[in-house]
Amino acid sequence: MANKRQLKKAIQYACGEMAGECYFAQNTFEHTNPEEWEDIILDIAMLQVQGIKRVSVDFDKVPKDFENRKEYNKARRTYFKAVEKALGNFMKEESEKIVGQMNALAKTKG
Repeated sequence: MANKRQLKKAIQYACGEMAGECYFAQNTFEHTNPEEWEDIILDIAMLQVQGIKRVSVDFDKVPKDFENRKEYNKARRTYFKAVEKALGNFMKEESEKIVGQMNALAKTKG
């Protein structure tokens, strides 16, 4: 698992790139309504906030809850792998929805 700081930066970068594409498309496709692009940019901002919140999780167990340190480490790794997979799925699904909105707006108005 990447560390939390790297994940947060990756989310910020990806969302920034998508918002930049919306801004570019808003200026390029003059026949589209700028408010529709702004709505997509707001969706991207909300995706960024939700994604970063999902990165900021802690393992709710302590070593005392396990028989030994090895079991604790194994449970902790398993937990964070599941969190990382869920975060990846969430970001992929939401990004695909947003990109779909962007593509539909660019195609139908063009």
